[in-house]
Amino acid sequence: MHPRPLSTLRKDDPGTAPSTADDLLFGEVHVALDADRGVVTVRGDALPTVSLVRAEGTDVDEAVPLGTRSAAALTLTVDGEAARLAPARGRFLRRSYRVDVECAGLRYRLTPDGLEESTLFKEGIAIGELSSTGDGRVSATWPEDRPAGSEVLPQDAAVGYALAAAFGTGGQSFWVAAGAFVGDLLS
Repeated sequence: MHPRPLSTLRKDDPGTAPSTADDLLFGEVHVALDADRGVVTVRGDALPTVSLVRAEGTDVDEAVPLGTRSAAALTLTVDGEAARLAPARGRFLRRSYRVDVECAGLRYRLTPDGLEESTLFKEGIAIGELSSTGDGRVSATWPEDRPAGSEVLPQDAAVGYALAAAFGTGGQSFWVAAGAFVGDLLS
């Protein structure tokens, strides 16, 4: 499967968020990450607004762009409606960085599949690849050869952009992480 890149990052201000991605399916996608306040907002003319907010007083984990992976400390809304968010702990294994969402009767999962990128699944079917370095800038690729019935809808894209901005993308494989751990012990 060779995905066709459908968004490219436009660097409005290379040092700060908000940023704008030009998505060929959905036009301009505005992603705003305010790590200090713990807020991610995604909006666009063709997208519902998605907001992910960290509760005040939450201990901040600098390794997470939004500051926490604790579901109890996060509120997710999609087009004004509450959605259920379940980030995994983000520890040793790549799959531990997955994030699950349920909204409007659909289940999403963003899970790392390489060092820098993550795959967005809808109802268990891969619908896109996203990448973000943790600074609020997100790029997306929506493969053309998805299975029938797995059309990428505006809500799908908005949720994917928000999760990528809030939690970052990618992760080390078990073997790379284990090698680094052993190397640290030996040095």
